[in-house]
Amino acid sequence: MTPPDAPLLSVSGLCVRFPTAGGVVRAVEGVSFELRRGETLGLVGESGSGKSTTARAIVGLVPVAEGSVRLDGTELVGAPAALRRARPRLQMVFQDPYASLNPRMTVSSIVGEPLVVHRRVVGRAALDARVCRLLETVGLDASLRRRYPHEFSGGQRQRIGLARALALEPDVILLDEPVSALDVSVQAQVLNLLEDLRRRLGLTYLFIAHNLGVVRHVSDRIAVMYLGRLVEVASRDALFGAPLHPYTEALLSAVPVPDPVVEAARRRIPLDGEIPSPTATIAGCPFRSRCSKAFDRCATDAPALREHRPGQWAACHLPERS
Repeated sequence: MTPPDAPLLSVSGLCVRFPTAGGVVRAVEGVSFELRRGETLGLVGESGSGKSTTARAIVGLVPVAEGSVRLDGTELVGAPAALRRARPRLQMVFQDPYASLNPRMTVSSIVGEPLVVHRRVVGRAALDARVCRLLETVGLDASLRRRYPHEFSGGQRQRIGLARALALEPDVILLDEPVSALDVSVQAQVLNLLEDLRRRLGLTYLFIAHNLGVVRHVSDRIAVMYLGRLVEVASRDALFGAPLHPYTEALLSAVPVPDPVVEAARRRIPLDGEIPSPTATIAGCPFRSRCSKAFDRCATDAPALREHRPGQWAACHLPERS
């Protein structure tokens, strides 16, 4: 039996690699983190850092080269039967609300499909009633269920995708940039809905985004990715108050502040230099080519993700020098 204090979702040494004509792309390399029941872990980084690939690997949408994914202690990598059993508990909401819904299916069919596949309801009347409840849960009028996705706005489509993810009463939902394609005013509505659902239904989120302002609003802890690797993991307050990794500092310096006086006085940290090729074998720290604080050791010794402060982990040699 799983201990009550054990992580709900545990990812260890996760690697995803894609063979190409130019070499092997190391999309995700040695990623490890844990998700406790009821918490939200924000996963941030630039485009191409491996955030979405990490989420897709967790749910089995891309093959895992190495590593482990455990849900409540049950291994999912290399275990198709266990992954099938775990699917109702592990759901995903995709980034693009225009591409993630089948345009040939009605909203009723889209939201009801998981219930049919997993045989959670018997009879059309029961299925229709369940779909209506799910749509109302995400703030949509159930009378619209016979319509098609193209008849809805982006924010409404994302709510439909969320209703589909909630259909099987999951424990964990992976949210892949769920508001990045939406208008700012609609973003706030969807974020408030996600927080309300988390409290009411006891959900656990992995929230992927490149907008640190959004991540700060919704996350309990934050993990920062660079070039397929985790470079810092910390609580929200620790990361925003005293980041340890130079890459995290650069990302935070780019977040706008609403106070014009404070904004004018802030120091930007530009990220100069070249991003290493994802097919290259990197010696030392992958970030050193863009880091203004790099020193000799960074070129030869790849820093491991270590706990430098209680609950704050960083893959950087700098904290060891201080």
